[in-house]
Amino acid sequence: MPELPEVETVRRGLAPVMEGDVIARVRINRPDLRWPFPPDMSARLTGARVLALRRRSKYLLADLSTGETLLVHLGMSGRMLVSGDPLGRLVHDHPAPEKHDHVVLDMENRARITFNDPRRFGAMDLMATAVAEAHPLLARLGPEPLGNAFHEAHLAAALAGRRTPVKTALLDQRIVAGLGNIYACEVLYRARISPRRLVGNLGPRRIARLVPAIRDVLRDAIAAGGSSLRDYRQADGELGYFQHAFDVYGREGAPCHSPGCDAQIARIVQSARSSFYCPRCQR
Repeated sequence: MPELPEVETVRRGLAPVMEGDVIARVRINRPDLRWPFPPDMSARLTGARVLALRRRSKYLLADLSTGETLLVHLGMSGRMLVSGDPLGRLVHDHPAPEKHDHVVLDMENRARITFNDPRRFGAMDLMATAVAEAHPLLARLGPEPLGNAFHEAHLAAALAGRRTPVKTALLDQRIVAGLGNIYACEVLYRARISPRRLVGNLGPRRIARLVPAIRDVLRDAIAAGGSSLRDYRQADGELGYFQHAFDVYGREGAPCHSPGCDAQIARIVQSARSSFYCPRCQR
């Protein structure tokens, strides 16, 4: 599932052709994805100007001139692809329709945004912009890890009293928004913390290492266009490249990247997810 860097990369690819422009036509090719589309979604989107395209955690949010906000979740395999870009940044003509093109937005500037989702775990919803943060998918999210509200004091308070492994805690969206399995593994490697370590045994020094590690990993991943493992594509159809810089994720049995360490990357299963780590460097 796309995590914060992938969604932010998609947002940055869509913003130049969506922000400030009007949705001229909407084609909806099925009644639902993960759940039914909101009533009259096509009519509610048609003619609306996109005032701003934001990201909250793993969700895209398009604020519209109608006073509503379109929420988009990419799910496991969703892609939002741009074609016919009038700015000349992308060279793709409008492609032939594909089987899993579920929602197509044609902008007045002749750009086309196609939501393609083979597995249909994605979602779209519309809500009043004034109360968007109260949407059930957004209401309980923790602070953005790249924002000012995420800092050492917040993390220490959010982890206090918990008895779960630190890897599990980092995946809790109420503690930090947008962090998923891939980047939690990479963060713990950079912070030199074992995914097995219980939150109650972290101590202030390890907690202090986590905040910059989270920010550095996410910034590096965004700069690389995210990670493409299966279905993820950027808005221009290109792959992300951060998977080539993984230190631990998916590298079971490979040598540790730390200079002087001759250990191999190990894999364990925690909460039904694979955790990759160096048993020597991470304590």
